[in-house]
Amino acid sequence: MNFDDLIQGFPDLTTTGLAQGSIYALVALGYTLVYGVLRLINFAHSEVFMYGTFAALWTWGLMGYDSNSARPDLGTALLLIVVSLVVASLFSGGVAMVVEAVAYRPLRKRNAPPLVFLISAIGASFVLAELMGAFTERRQQGIPGLLPTEPLFSAGGWTVYPLQLMTFVVALAVMFGLDWFVSKTRFGRGIRAVAQDADTAALMGVNKGRVIGLVFLLGGLLAGVAAVFYSMKQGNTRFNVGFLIGLKAFSAAVLGGIGNLRGALVGGLLLGLVEAYGAALFGSNWTNVIAFVVLLVLLMFRPTGLLGESLGRARA
Repeated sequence: MNFDDLIQGFPDLTTTGLAQGSIYALVALGYTLVYGVLRLINFAHSEVFMYGTFAALWTWGLMGYDSNSARPDLGTALLLIVVSLVVASLFSGGVAMVVEAVAYRPLRKRNAPPLVFLISAIGASFVLAELMGAFTERRQQGIPGLLPTEPLFSAGGWTVYPLQLMTFVVALAVMFGLDWFVSKTRFGRGIRAVAQDADTAALMGVNKGRVIGLVFLLGGLLAGVAAVFYSMKQGNTRFNVGFLIGLKAFSAAVLGGIGNLRGALVGGLLLGLVEAYGAALFGSNWTNVIAFVVLLVLLMFRPTGLLGESLGRARA
C-alpha cells in the first residue's frame, strides 16, 4: 500500500473522486426512482445512459464540432454543453419511456411475477446495446475537447479543473432539484404515494400509469445529464460503455439505500471517493475491486444501505 501517494495527492484525489461520484449519483437516481415505485431493478437503465452519450456526440457533430476540431472559446463551449445537456437528457428520457412502454407495461397489465420483469429488464438491456452496436458498427467514437484543460485554480496542493467543478456543481443542482420536486410538488406527492401503497393511491385518484411513466422519464433525464459529463471526461464513447457505469451506479444506489434519493447522492459520492483513494493506495488496476469490496463490507454491517429509507417513506 502506498500511503505517501494518498497523503500527498489527497486534495486532488478528493476532487477527482467527487467529480466521478457525481456521475455515479446521477445514474443511481434512475435506479432508485424505479425501484422505489415498482420494486424493480431496471437493468436497461445503463443503456439509457449510453444512448445519452451518443446523443451528446451527435449534437456536437451537428453543431460543427468533432474529435478533430480545435478547442472552441469558452462561450462557444458553454453553449455546446448546454445544448447537449438538453438534447441528451430528452433523448435518454425518451429511450427510458420507450423501455417502460415496451418491456414493462405489458407485463404490469398481465400482473406478471417479479422474475419475469427481471428477465425483461436484462433482455431490454441487451437489445438496446446491440442496436447501438449495429448502428455504430461497434466502433469507439471520439468526443471533442470542449473545456480548457488548464486548472481553474490551484492552491495548497489542491487543483481543480473546469470540467470537475462543472460536473460536481451541475450534478448537485440537479439532484437537489429532484429532491425538492419529489418532496414538495403535486407530482412528487403522487410518486411517493404510489411508492408507499399503489392500490390506496389509486383509490385517492392517483394515476399509477402516469406516475410510473414520470419516474422513468425523470430517471432518463438524469442519465442524460450524467452522459454528457461522462463523455467529456472520457473523451470517447462506445455501445457498451453503460455496463460498468450502470453496475457501479446500481452499487451506489444500494450503498446509500436503494429507493432513497439522498442515499443515491451519498452512495455515488462515497463510491467515487473510495475509487480515487483506493487507486492511490493499491494502484489503478485495483480500482474496481476496491470499490466492490468496500461495498460488500459496508452492507455486511448496514444491509439496508447508509440511509436506508425508502422513497415511499420520504418526508414531505
